[in-house]
Amino acid sequence: MKHAKRLLPMMMAAAGLMLAGSSFAVNDMVGGPAVHALNFQTPVTSIASDIYTLHNWMIGICLVIFLAVFGVMFYSILKHRKSLGHKSASFHESTAVEIAWTIVPFLIVVLMALPATKTVVAMKDTSNADITVKATGMQWKWGYDYLNGEGSGIAFYSALSTPRDQIHADAAKGDNYLLEVDNPLVVPVNKKIRIVTTANDVIHAWGVPAFGVKQDAIPGFVRDTWFKAEKIGTYRGNCYELCGKEHAFMPIVVNVVSDEDYAKWVADKKKGMAVTGDDPAKVLTVAELSERGAKVYAANCVACHQANGKGVPGAFPALDGSQMVNGPKDAQIDILLNGKNAMPAWKAVLSDTEIAAVITYTRNNWSNKAQQNIVQPAEVVAARK
Repeated sequence: MKHAKRLLPMMMAAAGLMLAGSSFAVNDMVGGPAVHALNFQTPVTSIASDIYTLHNWMIGICLVIFLAVFGVMFYSILKHRKSLGHKSASFHESTAVEIAWTIVPFLIVVLMALPATKTVVAMKDTSNADITVKATGMQWKWGYDYLNGEGSGIAFYSALSTPRDQIHADAAKGDNYLLEVDNPLVVPVNKKIRIVTTANDVIHAWGVPAFGVKQDAIPGFVRDTWFKAEKIGTYRGNCYELCGKEHAFMPIVVNVVSDEDYAKWVADKKKGMAVTGDDPAKVLTVAELSERGAKVYAANCVACHQANGKGVPGAFPALDGSQMVNGPKDAQIDILLNGKNAMPAWKAVLSDTEIAAVITYTRNNWSNKAQQNIVQPAEVVAARK
């Protein structure tokens, strides 16, 4: 009875933990990892299928080697042990053994190398692509430029769309936590897509497991890879190189759609780009620039300088009350265009209107009351020269 009384609180506590754990349960992610999955994601390209098959083949060979080596070893230990009266053989050199342990490993290497070489060669063949897209890694988002094929000329940025309150554990996490973006890459099904990778700042890596694709994006270099998705759907990946503070927060989402839906997306995207095209000669009000600047700040600056403008002590300076923000605007324009220390150069990332807008926003937000409280796009254009 005493033991039962002691066990009851422990059992109740365990049940409570199980119930608490169930409140944090998540579902399988569409196009991403599945709950309790132990193997690769389901492949949707020929390369991913080859990698999956190659993986299983290699595991099978390793398992056979493991069973053979340890089987012989344990058989020898048990059947020829000293307690049974066995004595160790005494011999020096054996031509048969020498030949065996040369030929057998060679055959094993051949069995592994042939299918692996075939797959690697196929992975590197980026010729005859239907569409070419440049993926530019930057801290901490992706920029996409459609270079060739249907959709040529389309360009946009793709950033994490998971709300910050989920990241800071102030709200329940969604099923696509940290693997959702505001602007996914869109491509047609059954078309060869060449991805050209590079980076603006540090080394990143573009990859989607379901495609069997991962390619480094290196500043000053151009690398490429390709995929041909055979199934319509949404597929998710991430940056696969440690690229700084927000490395975990720059996911990749690819929407594979039908040819008809892709043509419609291209038409809508180009129409939208034409409507929102920035005219750097246009003179805007403080309110117009600040409204636009708030969106630019949320998408590009909040990770380092924080939503309240207080920055991260010892890492990223505060903008609230900053001498730079409240001082002459030329200095702030220059640092946004060209960067300094941990601050990256934004001249290749943001348009002149976006830079003017975000500067105007910071100069009129929080406790800042800058005398030169507005920057026009034309001033940014002039500073580029």
